[in-house]
Amino acid sequence: MWTLIPTGQFKKDLKRYRNRPEKLASLKFVLDLLREKGEVPHEYAPHMLKSDFKGFMECHVENDFLLIWRDIDTRTISLTRVGTHSELFKK
Repeated sequence: MWTLIPTGQFKKDLKRYRNRPEKLASLKFVLDLLREKGEVPHEYAPHMLKSDFKGFMECHVENDFLLIWRDIDTRTISLTRVGTHSELFKK
C-alpha cells in the first residue's frame, strides 16, 4: 500500500472538477491503482515529464484529463496537479 499526499495545488485543481462526477470517478479509479501498486497500467500512458516538471510522472486519466505526481520515497506519492493539457502546461 502506498501513501498518497495531495499538494495544495492538487486540491485547488480538484475543486474545478467538483461538479464533474464522471471525471472524479475516473480519477478515483486511477488513484486507487496508485495507492495499491504505486504505478498505473500502460493504457493510461504513464511517462516521465521534462522541463519544468522534470522528475514528475504524468498519466492520462481520460483523453485530455491528466494526473501529475512524484514519488517522494519508496512508499509515498505526492499528487501534484490534475487537469487538461491547457490548464497544466500554460506558457
